[in-house]
Amino acid sequence: MKNEIYTKPGKITEQWLKNAGGFSWQDFVTAMPSLVFLVTGWKKNGKENACLQSWSAFVGGGTDDFICIMGKVPKKGHMYQSIKETNVCVLNFPSNDIYKKCIKTIRNNQFDTDEITASGLTAENAIKVNAPRIKECFLNIECEFLWEHELFNGCQDMTVALKAVHICMDSDHYDQSKLGRYGKTGYLFQIDNPINPESGEGTLFGPGIIEHGDSIEWKIT
Repeated sequence: MKNEIYTKPGKITEQWLKNAGGFSWQDFVTAMPSLVFLVTGWKKNGKENACLQSWSAFVGGGTDDFICIMGKVPKKGHMYQSIKETNVCVLNFPSNDIYKKCIKTIRNNQFDTDEITASGLTAENAIKVNAPRIKECFLNIECEFLWEHELFNGCQDMTVALKAVHICMDSDHYDQSKLGRYGKTGYLFQIDNPINPESGEGTLFGPGIIEHGDSIEWKIT
């Protein structure tokens, strides 16, 4: 049976949503997974910046165009400031074995801190953009800034579009017979604490993974 859900569950307060990062209650009722990655760049003082990011989409916009749409980028954050100042960044995709170090970037986010190094990760130079990338991440996508737009009028969060200009991927991850890109050694997904809209109760989740489904043969005509 489907239920029509019109209003915010009573146990989800405005303060709870604010503490959770300023999301809508619909985020937690739908609990849609989204890829987890770290956005890296240089701060104005030359220090490394690393910001965990999700709520994004990746799409091919043409034969050689691969675009990332980051849906929620706070204007006041170091990541937004770095992208606006340099017009470049790197998207770094971690596997579960380094996720705890990635979480440390949330605490090590002071302006005078080298956020990658302070979190126990290794910074290395990108190939085509002036930004650091994370050596331990199995996939690094170097990007240039395309455009930005307010998420909605008057919002303090921006939607930011980036264009991939270089891709670096660990060979054991692009080989599905080895580590691969999926399962426990591949991409991680943010799951927003799924809420039962009837009871208001939530279920805590760590980062999610994708498991293989049954293959389906299809043809392009």
